[in-house]
Amino acid sequence: MATSPVLYSQALLLLGGAVVSAPLFKRLGLGTVLGYLAAGVLIGPIAAQITEGEEILHVAELGVVFLLFIIGLELKPSRLWQMRRDIFGLGTAQVLVTGAALTAIAFFCGLLSWEASIIAGFGLALSSTAFAMQILEEKSDTNTRYGQRAFSVLLLQDMAIVPLLAVIPLLANQAPEATTTPLQDFSIALIAIGGVVAAGRYALNPLFQLIARTGAREAMIAAALLVVMGAATVMQVAGLSMAMGAFLAGVMLAESSYRHELEADIEPFRGILQALFFMAVGLSLQLEVIRENWMFIALAVPVVILVKGGVVYALCRITGSQHNDAVRIAALLPQGGEFGFVLFTTAATAGIFTDGIASLLVVVVTVSMALTPAVTALARLTMTEAGEREELEEDFEGAGADVLMIGFSRFGQIASQILLAGGRDVTIIDDSAARVRQAETFGFRIYFGDGTRLDVLRAAGIEKAKIVAVCTQKKEITDRIVALVQAEYPNARLFVRSYDRLHTLELRAAGVDYELRETFESGLVFGRKTLEALGIGDDEAIAITDDIRRRDEARLDAQAAEGITAGRHMLHSKPVRPEPLVKPKKDVAHVPNEGHELPDVEEVR
Repeated sequence: MATSPVLYSQALLLLGGAVVSAPLFKRLGLGTVLGYLAAGVLIGPIAAQITEGEEILHVAELGVVFLLFIIGLELKPSRLWQMRRDIFGLGTAQVLVTGAALTAIAFFCGLLSWEASIIAGFGLALSSTAFAMQILEEKSDTNTRYGQRAFSVLLLQDMAIVPLLAVIPLLANQAPEATTTPLQDFSIALIAIGGVVAAGRYALNPLFQLIARTGAREAMIAAALLVVMGAATVMQVAGLSMAMGAFLAGVMLAESSYRHELEADIEPFRGILQALFFMAVGLSLQLEVIRENWMFIALAVPVVILVKGGVVYALCRITGSQHNDAVRIAALLPQGGEFGFVLFTTAATAGIFTDGIASLLVVVVTVSMALTPAVTALARLTMTEAGEREELEEDFEGAGADVLMIGFSRFGQIASQILLAGGRDVTIIDDSAARVRQAETFGFRIYFGDGTRLDVLRAAGIEKAKIVAVCTQKKEITDRIVALVQAEYPNARLFVRSYDRLHTLELRAAGVDYELRETFESGLVFGRKTLEALGIGDDEAIAITDDIRRRDEARLDAQAAEGITAGRHMLHSKPVRPEPLVKPKKDVAHVPNEGHELPDVEEVR
C-alpha cells in the first residue's frame, strides 16, 4: 500500500501528459505519436518524475499486441492470401536488402564486429508497426493501396523477429545454456502456431456463443481480453512474437459474427496502451547517452532513415508501385521498430555487444521514431501533383442490392437520397478514393471500384441488381459502362445519367431503359421558381414548365428521326404572350421568323 500513492501520481502524470500533448500536437499538424513521445521525454528524462520507463514499456507493449489483433480482425484468411506476394515478396526483400546494407555499413566502417553488425543491421531494418499504423489510421489510409503494401511489409517484419532471435545463440561468443535444439525450437513454434489457428477456427466461436447467451456484457469483454492475451502468451512461450499471436487470433475471428463486438471491446484498451507505449519510449530515452554520443547519433539516424527509405522506395517501384505510393511507403517505414528493443537487449545479454552499444542502438531507434512524422511531411515535397490517381483496396464485402449505382458525384448523391428514403438498399461504387473517404465521413457505405471493369461489377453484385444506375460524370466513361453491361448482362435494366442532348439521343438509340440529362430537371425548376418570383402564379408557372417538358420530349422524338436540327420551331426564342397558354378558337399556322432563327441552344452540359 505504501507504493500506491506513487503509482497514482505516475498514472496521473501519464494521463495528464496524454490529454495535453495529443490534442496539441494534432492541432499543430504533427500527429499524436510525436505528442506522446514529447510528453514522455518531458515527464521522464527532463523532469525526472518517472524513472521506470523500461518497466512501463514492457507493459505498454500490449498496445502493439492489441493493435495487431484488431488489424487481424479486418483481414479474412482469403484476403491475407491475396496479400501473400506483398508479404513474402516485398516484405522479405525489404528485410534482407535493408539488413544487408546496414550490416555492411556497420562492419566496413569498423563500428562493430561482424556478429554485432548482423544483429544491429537487421534489427534496424525492422520498422515500428505501432508508429506506422498509427499514422495510417490518423490519415484514414489503412485501406489504401500504399497502406496495404506498407502493412504487408510490417507484417513480414514482425515474423522476421523469430529467426533473428533464433540466430543470436549461434552468433554469441559464449552461447547461453539451452535445453532444446534449434530443431526442437522450430517444432515448438510450429505446434504453437497450429494450436492458435485450431483454437481460433473451432473453439472461439462456440465460446463467444455461450457467453452471449448469458447476456453478461462484462464477461464478453473479459473473454475478448482472454483471447488476445492467451494467444500472445502461447506464442511468447514458444519463442515467437506476442504481436504475431494476437494477429493470428484476429485473423481466425475475422469471419466471426462477433467480430465487430470484439473490436469495440478491445479498442479502448488498445488506444490507451498504445498511447502509453509511445510515452514509455519517451520515458526510456537516455539523454546522457545522447549527450555523450550526439555526433554518432546525428550521423547514424539520417543514414538509417536514408538507407531504409531508399531501399523501400526502390523495391516498391520494382514491384509495381507508382511514384507517389512508393514515396509514401518509404516515408512511413524509415524508423527503427519496437522489436529492435527486444533484439538489442537479448543480444547484449548473450554477449554479442555491450550494454552501452545496446543503449546507443535503442536511442537511434527512438530518435528515428520521433522523426518519422517529420519525414512523412517532408516526403510530400517529392510527390507529383498530377498524373497518378490514389487508389483504395477493393473490398466488396456485403455488396449486392436491388440497385447498383456506379458513380457518386453530385448527381448520384441526390438520386441515392430518393432511393434510400424509399427504403431500398443501394450498392454504390466509385473510383475516386477521395470521394469514397469523404462519403464515409457522412455515414455512407460505398465501395471503391472502377465501373468499367467486369470483375468489379461482378464483385459489386450486378447479378443481384434489378436496376443498374450509371451516374458517372464523363460521357466516354458512361458509354463504356453501358456497352459493357449490355454485352455481359443484356437483361439488366439500365438507368443512365446523360451528359447532354446529343448523349441522350445516343443512349436512346442504344436502348437504355431510362436516361436523364444531368441539368434538365434542375434547369426547369430554376426557371419555374424565377417566374414565381416575378409574380406569375404557381399553377401557371407549373403549366409553363410542363409545356416546356412536353416540347423537349417532342423535339427529342423529332431529332431521333430527322437529325439534330429538327424541331427548332418548338424552341422559344423570345417572350411568349399569355394567350398561347389558352386554347385558341381557331388554328393559327406557325410562321418562323425568317432570318432570325438561332442554332440549337440546348445546354452543352
